[in-house]
Amino acid sequence: MRYSMSANRIITIFKLMALCLVPLFIDNAYAELTANANHDQIKIDFFYHGSTIALGGVSDPKTDLIIKVSSQEGHQVMREKGKVGGFLWMNVGELKLEHVPAMYFIHSTKKIEDIITPEDMNKYVLGYSALERHVEMNPISNGEEKTKWFGEFVKFKEASKLYDTSSGNIEFTNKDGKQNYYILRQWPFQAPPGNYTVTVYAVKDKKITEIATKNILVEQVGLVKSLATMARSNGALYGIISILAALAAGFGVGIIFRKSGGAH
Repeated sequence: MRYSMSANRIITIFKLMALCLVPLFIDNAYAELTANANHDQIKIDFFYHGSTIALGGVSDPKTDLIIKVSSQEGHQVMREKGKVGGFLWMNVGELKLEHVPAMYFIHSTKKIEDIITPEDMNKYVLGYSALERHVEMNPISNGEEKTKWFGEFVKFKEASKLYDTSSGNIEFTNKDGKQNYYILRQWPFQAPPGNYTVTVYAVKDKKITEIATKNILVEQVGLVKSLATMARSNGALYGIISILAALAAGFGVGIIFRKSGGAH
């Protein structure tokens, strides 16, 4: 009798373990989200003027997608211009921003607020409203002032091609029961060197069910890298070379004008 009871307990334990593992196998059956890019590395050389990047992968056909491309968070400064003495335009103040990415792109199948909860928007910093809550700004006296200046910051970044949000621009194709997504966008030359992350979120019933990431390195190479290193390590020499280069360019332009008969 003791042996029989012990065997029944063991069988019951295995049944419970099997029931616990079933959801894991179900989730993994649909865990197919991938994130890919046509560039792992973007090189900034002497002729660099931005790039084009294709982002894509495979996702569950029953999910919405949010694609975020962002740099590492860091420190940014906004300077306020004003008239000094009634006629000279100068910097009259500055606003410091912390935990803010230099570049920030958001693309989604639908408007973000329509497919995920405000809690997840804030948790994963998805959308300008979430980014505003995430960023620290000083000196700021109240929330209304923060909203005002954050709006000005976003306008400046959008004008510089470094911030962008859109919905409905992700393309899809279906093959063999799987959904392939794709989006093509410009990579701005204004984006500074550094590490960037592409993060893709799969959303179902307003919940993020899967996340996939892809890293992209932007780095200076060749003459651009040498000059940048010189500017950081030997500012005086860099300044002299810059002046000589400017003089040489001016001299060359002067020769061209003289050969062409001068300006009229």
